[in-house]
Amino acid sequence: MSARQSLIGELEAALQSGSRDRRTTALRAVTDLFLSNAERYDDEQIQLFDDVLLQMTRQIESKALAELSGRLAPVANAPTLVIRRLAADDDIKVAGPVLEHSPRLSSSDLVEITRAHGESHALAISGRAKLDTLVTDVLLEKKLQEVDRRLAGNSGAAFSDQGLSTLVQRAEGDEVLAERVSARREITPELMQQLVTRATEKVRARLLASRDPQQQARVRQVLASLGNETAREMAGRKDFAQAQRRVQEMHDAGQLNENALLEFAQARRFEETICILSLLCNCPIELFERLLAGTDNSGLLIPCKAAGFAWTTMSAILRLRPQGISEMDIAQARTDYQQLTRASAERVVRFWHVRETTAREPAGSTMVQ
Repeated sequence: MSARQSLIGELEAALQSGSRDRRTTALRAVTDLFLSNAERYDDEQIQLFDDVLLQMTRQIESKALAELSGRLAPVANAPTLVIRRLAADDDIKVAGPVLEHSPRLSSSDLVEITRAHGESHALAISGRAKLDTLVTDVLLEKKLQEVDRRLAGNSGAAFSDQGLSTLVQRAEGDEVLAERVSARREITPELMQQLVTRATEKVRARLLASRDPQQQARVRQVLASLGNETAREMAGRKDFAQAQRRVQEMHDAGQLNENALLEFAQARRFEETICILSLLCNCPIELFERLLAGTDNSGLLIPCKAAGFAWTTMSAILRLRPQGISEMDIAQARTDYQQLTRASAERVVRFWHVRETTAREPAGSTMVQ
C-alpha cells in the first residue's frame, strides 16, 4: 500500500498543478497500475482505484477520458463508479466504448442513460453483446430508425412480445429492418406473416433476396399461404384509368418505346408499366396483371421476348412483382431469357391470340393501337 500511497501523493500534486499534460500522464499511470493486476485486486483495492480515478476524471480533458473509456471498457472488474461516470458523459467518444462493451453497467444503468441522452448513446447501447427486454423496450421507445435496425440485427438482444410486434410494424417500409427482423429466431409464424403481408414490393424483394436459405424459405412459405388470389387482389386494387390516359398520350405523341418502359419500370410505376406493356406487346392489360401477380417467370418472358426487349428492361419488369423476387430467380430468369428465341416467343404469343379469339374471350381493356 505504501507504493499506492506514494502514487496518490503524486496524483494530488498533478491535479493541483493545473498542467494538462501532467494530469493526463498521471491518469495513464494509475490506469496502467490498475490494468497490470486487475484480475488480482479484491473489492477494497478496486474501490481505492475507483475513488482515485473518479477524482481525476473531474479535472481531465475529453480526449484523455475517451482513452480511459476505451481501456476500461472490456475489463470485467473495472471500477464501477468510473464506468458509470464515463457512460453518462455527453461526449459519445467518451461514453461509447463503455456503453457498448463494459460488463459493469447494469440494465438499470443502461435504461437511465437511454432516457437521459440522444441517438448516439442509444445506438452504442443497442450494439451490446447482451441486452434484456427491459433495455430493448426503452430503446424502442426512442423511435430511432438506426437504433431499431441495430437492435434487430443484434443476436444478443432479447425482445418482449410487444417489442417484436413494434419492430414488425416499423419494418413495413424499411427493407433493412424487415430483413433483420425476419432473420430473428424468436419471430413467430404469426409475426412473420404480418411482416410479409404489410411489406412493400421493395421490402418483399429484399426479403426474398436474403442470403439465408432458411429465411428465404420462411418468406416463401408465407407468400404461398397468402395464395395467388391475394396477389391478384393486390394487383386488382390498382387504378389504371389515369395511367392509360397518360400512356395513350405518349403513344399518340410518338414517345412510347422501350426506353420509356424501362424508365417507368425502374421508377416502380406499376400502372404505367402495365399499360405500356399492353401497347408494345399487343396483349391485354389483364394478362400482365395476372403474370406479375403470379410466380411463373416464363409467362412474363415470352411476350417481352417477342417484343424484342433487352434483358435490362426485362429485369426491371420482373422486380415489379408484388410478392418480390429473389436474386436467384432473377439469375435463372436471365438464363431462360437468353435461351428463348424471339421466333419461339412470337409463335407462343400468336397462339395466345388465336386461342382467345377461338374461345371468344374478351380481350380486356386494351387501348387503341
